[in-house]
Amino acid sequence: VQLQASGGGAVQPGGSLRLSCAASGINLDYYGIGWFRQAPGKEREGVSCLMSPDGSIYYSDSVKGRFAMSRDSGSHTVYLQMNDLKPEDTGVYYCATGWVGGLVEKGYDYWGQGTQVTVSS
Repeated sequence: VQLQASGGGAVQPGGSLRLSCAASGINLDYYGIGWFRQAPGKEREGVSCLMSPDGSIYYSDSVKGRFAMSRDSGSHTVYLQMNDLKPEDTGVYYCATGWVGGLVEKGYDYWGQGTQVTVSS
């Protein structure tokens, strides 16, 4: 199983980015999928998750209304559209998948390598 996260970069406050997570060796339709981030000097936190099999999506309070998670089953890819980015959104963003899912790390078995997001003026 491999997860390849991409799409990070440097943007100004108020800008947007779309992260992608391409999966191989696993069918994401049957697993929970999550996006996490880790800011410098802080613990990794859950940002968004998509639960299987019902497809419910949940967001942390800090990103609710600004971020949107989606899944393209045909390409085994999940996305995180991030709008109205703020400096506090800066960090390394990881995608993960596992049987349990949710917004906590213990729900996941496989992790991508992370992609850096920097929000600064």
